[in-house]
Amino acid sequence: MNKKWVYDFEEGNEQMRSLLGGKGAGLSEMTRIGLPVPQGFTITTEACKDYQVSQTMSEEIKNETLEHLKKLELMTAKNLGDATNPLLVSVRSGASISMPGMMDTILNLGLNDDTVKGLASLTKNERFAYDSYRRFIQMFSDVVMGIPRSEFEDILDKHKEAGELKQDTELTAEVLLKVINDYKQLYLRHIGKEFPQDPMEQLFSSIEAVFRSWNNPRAITYRILNKISDDLGTAVSIVMMVFGNMGNDSATGVAFTRSPSTGEKKIYGEYLTNAQGEDVVAGIRTPKPISELETEMIETYHELLNVSELLEQHYKDMQDMEFTIEKGKLYMLQTRSGKRTAQAAVKVAVGMVNELLISKEDAVLRVTPEQIDQLLHKMIDPSVKTSPIAKGLPASPGAASGKVVFDVKEAAARGKEGEAVILVRPETTPEDLEGMAYSQGILTSRGGMTAHAAVVARGMGKPCIVGAEEIKLDLLNKSFSVNGVTIKENEIITIDGSLGSVMVGELPMVEPGLTPELKELLKFADELRELGVKANANTPSEATRAREYGAEGIGLCRTERMFLDPNRLPIMQEMIIAETKEERVNLLKQLEVVQKDDFYGILKAMDGYPVIIRLLDPPLHEFLPQRERLEQELEELKAKSSDPLLIDKKVKELRRSKELSEFNPMIGFRGCRVGLVYPEIYEMQVGAIIDASIELIKQGFDPKPEIMLPLIGHVNEMKILRDKVENVIKEKLSQANVQLHYLIGTMIEVPRAALTADQIAQYADFFSFGTNDLTQTTFAYSRDDAEATFLPFYLKEKIVAQDPFMTIDREGVGKLLRMGVVLGRKSNPKLEIGICGEHGGDPDSIEFFHYAGLDYVSCSPFRVPIARLVAAQVTIREKVNKQ
Repeated sequence: MNKKWVYDFEEGNEQMRSLLGGKGAGLSEMTRIGLPVPQGFTITTEACKDYQVSQTMSEEIKNETLEHLKKLELMTAKNLGDATNPLLVSVRSGASISMPGMMDTILNLGLNDDTVKGLASLTKNERFAYDSYRRFIQMFSDVVMGIPRSEFEDILDKHKEAGELKQDTELTAEVLLKVINDYKQLYLRHIGKEFPQDPMEQLFSSIEAVFRSWNNPRAITYRILNKISDDLGTAVSIVMMVFGNMGNDSATGVAFTRSPSTGEKKIYGEYLTNAQGEDVVAGIRTPKPISELETEMIETYHELLNVSELLEQHYKDMQDMEFTIEKGKLYMLQTRSGKRTAQAAVKVAVGMVNELLISKEDAVLRVTPEQIDQLLHKMIDPSVKTSPIAKGLPASPGAASGKVVFDVKEAAARGKEGEAVILVRPETTPEDLEGMAYSQGILTSRGGMTAHAAVVARGMGKPCIVGAEEIKLDLLNKSFSVNGVTIKENEIITIDGSLGSVMVGELPMVEPGLTPELKELLKFADELRELGVKANANTPSEATRAREYGAEGIGLCRTERMFLDPNRLPIMQEMIIAETKEERVNLLKQLEVVQKDDFYGILKAMDGYPVIIRLLDPPLHEFLPQRERLEQELEELKAKSSDPLLIDKKVKELRRSKELSEFNPMIGFRGCRVGLVYPEIYEMQVGAIIDASIELIKQGFDPKPEIMLPLIGHVNEMKILRDKVENVIKEKLSQANVQLHYLIGTMIEVPRAALTADQIAQYADFFSFGTNDLTQTTFAYSRDDAEATFLPFYLKEKIVAQDPFMTIDREGVGKLLRMGVVLGRKSNPKLEIGICGEHGGDPDSIEFFHYAGLDYVSCSPFRVPIARLVAAQVTIREKVNKQ
């Protein structure tokens, strides 16, 4: 049986999305359920893949396309190229995964010097006919032949200036004829031949151009940014033209069944009367809000409301619709799941559960980890009084500050270097994608809420303001002025994409809290997930934030951070250079007082939840000044004949620094090795933990400390240190006469610990995988050195598929982790096992940890909501796969 390359809209449906692309599948599905859709057919993504091999359409695909064209001509009683009754079509791209604005579309195909007269006669509207023809010449020349669109815009602007006109709609038929002639002359100069008059040449050239657009730079960049496969290809839909530019009873627009910015359940969108679709998204004219359609065309408006409700009920998701109104009749040109902000994604998902449209499982799967991350974006501190210099449309929420940059390529280059920039443009186009991706925010002087800048910024989660018409841009001199204020390139501004406000300078920001809808969504997630979620926190304020974000305990409290306080560091340094145990113990007693306060605050903040406290881990020399600095200070002190006692202290610090100096401190004298050689350090810390717990118990709280011994690699290290820790705990509890639930465990962060986990587990109540160090020791990579030298090269050349410090290396580090889990539980079935490295907040890694059998993940407080969501998503997908 021969392969089928082309499908009429009546033959397709939504389930054929991979073959028909999103647009083709949507048109077919809307046709199937009886909505008003122009007739047409779709050339499949398989045809696109076939084209990419030889860069030509095969005769087989061309012939099948012609067969469906003949059927379309019969159904419409029009013929392509007929001078008296011409069929006109649009050629539209559409991949299976939505890529708005990334590929190309051609409208009004079939017009030439003869058919334009037939169109004028049929419609009795010369102006409409010639306006459609000039649009077709411009789009064909741009999309198919690569002539810059701006050169056509310049011609149009000159004719408008000559007639002192402001809007394209004011151009008369006579002026449009002159525009068409100038357009054709421009085409001749660029291409060296006349504009094509043969509709078949127009058609197949356009189809091939859309196939080629799959690999245009902006489409490739979009796929990279959104992790979309290069192998999908785009379908091409050939659709009978319906016209929104036939007068004031015609219009074109874009609408969403709910607000894509906030998720509010209300139709939202924009339209233009007497216009074609490109006018709405290109920002050439400022569109009207969809609500105004009710006053202009009340019956059509209510029909659109009914279609909107039907589509949302049918797809059970917020829809993004394109429509055209021709002489009062509504036509639907596209429907797809609407791109939305993080705020809207959560509100829509929760709202649809409450409306009984979708299940809790569906709602959890609808929201991505990236959207949760975006929801926790910064906002301007509400206590700060702002003085906006300009206002525009609030296209994408959040706030950002940065240096003003007008050039897209410069914004991309500077953004890649880590510089905070705000991209300021008249409007953006799909070619501007990279510059937008590397900017902190986007500000445009033109366009509406469905303009390119708005749609793309919402998808990226970047603050964006569009249609700030008060702003006068001077791109030549790289500045803009508004209300008497001039802002030059590199000056800092702040934009608030939630309010549409532009402010001079950098304003203080605050982190947002959890919205009621997000709390409800995460409650759904908690009901569904199996993996626990804890937080890494080192202070009471971090612990409090972790609880607010839903953490079920502290998976890692790093005690070394506490010693870096300026009031404590000198004591710590004195302890390190002490020459006798007695000196060290006396200094540790001073530190024990403040350590107890530290632990008291954290245990109190997490009352009733477990708190894993890691005893001192880094090498001791890290607390001393750098050797070069000490040598310099010593020379200066001696030269000035300074205090002998101070000189003596510096001499001791330098000597101790040299004694503790190591070639590779990461695998040197640190962690449990310090605790074994200087047991008084760990004894002090354990004593402080237990004293803090005892005080809390007496005050009516429920502390649950868990003591972590770092860098264990041998069972004897674990055995000896556990005995020492338990001796301190038992003595403290006996003296206080209180009962305390506590655990003693270790961080598995060296390969030998994973390989001998069965031995170590006999003396451990819990394991926590320290995947940062486990990755370093498994790969023999020093993280900082690798990221500064060879790792970027490895990633670029695909020597490694992904950064192993960002996403767990399943085949190496992951194998050790699985081995540690199996061996540990074999000898200690009650062993609690989690992970506390940076991987604990990475979605891909969380999936692996679920299947590896861990009890929990621990991550930074701000990643806790993401981990809660992803843990639930993994559980849901696992159950679906088992069905």
